[in-house]
Amino acid sequence: MTQKQLDESVAHLKNKGFDAPEIGIVLGTGLGQLVAEIADPIEAHYNHIPYFPLATVEFHTGKLIFGTIGDKKVVVMQGRFHLYEGYDFSDVTYPIRVMHQLGIKKLFISNAAGAINLDFAKGDIMLLEDHINLQGGSPLAFKNVSEFGDRFVDMMEPYDIDMRQKLEKIALRESISLQKGVYVSVVGPQLETKAEYRMLKLMGADAVGMSTVPEVIVANHLRLPVVAVSVLTDECDPDNLQPVDIQEIIAIAGRTEPKMIKLFKELLKEI
Repeated sequence: MTQKQLDESVAHLKNKGFDAPEIGIVLGTGLGQLVAEIADPIEAHYNHIPYFPLATVEFHTGKLIFGTIGDKKVVVMQGRFHLYEGYDFSDVTYPIRVMHQLGIKKLFISNAAGAINLDFAKGDIMLLEDHINLQGGSPLAFKNVSEFGDRFVDMMEPYDIDMRQKLEKIALRESISLQKGVYVSVVGPQLETKAEYRMLKLMGADAVGMSTVPEVIVANHLRLPVVAVSVLTDECDPDNLQPVDIQEIIAIAGRTEPKMIKLFKELLKEI
C-alpha cells in the first residue's frame, strides 16, 4: 500500500460525488438492509475503485455507498473483506483508510458472530467492549507503516467509550436488549471445534467471528473513534453443539438487523 494508491482511490470516489462523508459504516454478513435508509445514494462497486479488493463471498455484495441518513453524510461498505478469502491484512483494511481520507470522523462496524457466552442467545446484539486478536498477524506490520501513523498504537480502549455509552442509553430508551462483551477474531472460514470453543471461553471471549479486529486496529492507528456491534447468529455451546446452517445464520441476522439499524440511526442523531 502506498499513499499514491490511496490518493487514486479517493480521487475516483470524489469524482463520483463522494463529498466529505462524516461517518463510515461497515456492514457485516447478512446485514445489508441499512442501505435502504440512505437518501440520494451514490454507488461505487468495488471492482471499479482503483486498488480496491473484490468481495468474493456470495452474501457480501461489494459496493461503497455514499449518501445521507438523517442529517449526516455517510459512506457505507456493503460487503467487507476477510483473511479467509485469501486477502492480506492490508487488503482487508484498505477501505478504512480510504474512508478516512474521504473525511470520516467516526466509524461504525457491524458483524455476525457466534455466542460463546452461554448467557447470550442467537438473535441478541452484543456491544463490543474489547477484543482478542487470534488472526495471526496485524494490519500495522508492514515496512512503511510509519508513513501513515505511529508504528506502536495503544489499544487500551480500542472501542470509543463515548459512543458505547450513547448506544447503551439508546438501547435502554428503545427497549432493545444489548449485551456487552469481548469479541475474538479468528481466521476461518471453518467453524470452531468443540475444543476450540472451550478454549475461547477460557480466554475470556463472549463471541467469535472472522472480521472486525483488523479494521478496528487500523481505526485506532488513524485515531478514528470506532464502535462495533455483533449480531449473534448461533450459540457455541460445546456440550450441545449442532451443525451450523449458514442459511439459518443469514436468516437470523436478517431478523435481528432492524434493531441494529435502529441503534445506528439513533446514534447518528446524537454524534
